[in-house]
Amino acid sequence: MRRGLPFLMSALALAVLGLSPTSEVRAEPPKGQPVELFNGKDLSGWSIFINHKDKSVRPQDDPRGVFKVEDGTIHISGEEFGCLTTKAEYADYRLRLEVKWGDKKWPPRDQPKTQRDSGILVHCVGPEKVWMTSIECQIQERDFGDFYMVGGTTIEADGKVQRGRVVRTKDLEKPNGEWNVVEMICDGDSITNIVNGEVVNKGMKASVTKGRILLQSEGAEVFYRNVTLTPLAK
Repeated sequence: MRRGLPFLMSALALAVLGLSPTSEVRAEPPKGQPVELFNGKDLSGWSIFINHKDKSVRPQDDPRGVFKVEDGTIHISGEEFGCLTTKAEYADYRLRLEVKWGDKKWPPRDQPKTQRDSGILVHCVGPEKVWMTSIECQIQERDFGDFYMVGGTTIEADGKVQRGRVVRTKDLEKPNGEWNVVEMICDGDSITNIVNGEVVNKGMKASVTKGRILLQSEGAEVFYRNVTLTPLAK
């Protein structure tokens, strides 16, 4: 088949972008100046809240070291249910971070076939607790990128208002022990979840559009690093 000049021009344009004619178009790069939410040294800018079994221990105290910094990563042991939450609120941004599983699992997720679990919660509002009213990007084995509505929030996906779980379109999680790149684009009332460079979920008309950002401790050892927020250019 004679493809002619239009094809050659299209091929040239793809080459300039570093793509082949069969490459999948990835999400657009972020705009604006990035903000490092985690400095790689300590938990400055974050607050701790843990649902201790021993109620004599304040939720803000962490005697077991559920949340700590090791080798430039946020190490979450998962031993107790709790959260690490930004002190500041954010809206209209692209959040990018890297995450991988550790080896340890704790009740109720300590059985061999039980999935490891964590989560990234955005637009967290209301009293600090486990878990704040928010919209979650699920970080669970084989479920990276699912939406989960927390505390009565809603989002529109698949043509209807969702009040619970919205399953991702594909499983792009890497094998345990390898780092995954997870991104969330929060643009007004829309949220787009990206796992290892590909869009896996998108929702519109979110009932919350601004708030704090939260990382879960939920029965499984997990590591986070390179937590970066880039404001969207408006």
